[in-house]
Amino acid sequence: MNELQREYPEEIERILAKYPPENKRSAVMPLLYLAQRRQGYIPPQAIQEIAQILELSTTEVASVAGFYSLFHEQPEGRWRIQVCTDLPCALRGADEFLKRLCEALGVAVGGTTADGLFTVEEVKCLAACHRAPVFQLQGDGEIKYYESQSIDTVLALVEELRCKAESKKEGA
Repeated sequence: MNELQREYPEEIERILAKYPPENKRSAVMPLLYLAQRRQGYIPPQAIQEIAQILELSTTEVASVAGFYSLFHEQPEGRWRIQVCTDLPCALRGADEFLKRLCEALGVAVGGTTADGLFTVEEVKCLAACHRAPVFQLQGDGEIKYYESQSIDTVLALVEELRCKAESKKEGA
């Protein structure tokens, strides 16, 4: 039994129960999400453990993790601000939005703020082209979408999350 199975036996059982035994490979995404929840990213050991559970190669599991912007293979900020810069979003100001956000946070695209709280990423297609600039915020086990954003609204959200992190620190 691997570490993921030891830590989440009931959840893994519930996930696998949703798929016929001959199609259990379909559980790869829910298991990746479960593994990521533990540390905020998916370490190589978790890729191996999921491959073992599903009787897949590590390459097959890693290829799914690497394809989707919802999965992360490196530890980064507590929250990830993923800004869509697809062509329709770019036409509605997403490139300028991303540039100004990075300047305000003092990071380059793909960088993490000095306090370790935020990583800013550029992604393609969040399916809200008509409401760009749009970003998804991942962190603390949640994903939230923010549409029709301005630099002021995102910076207000950043400040709110920083206060949340600070109050959590003081309460610990």
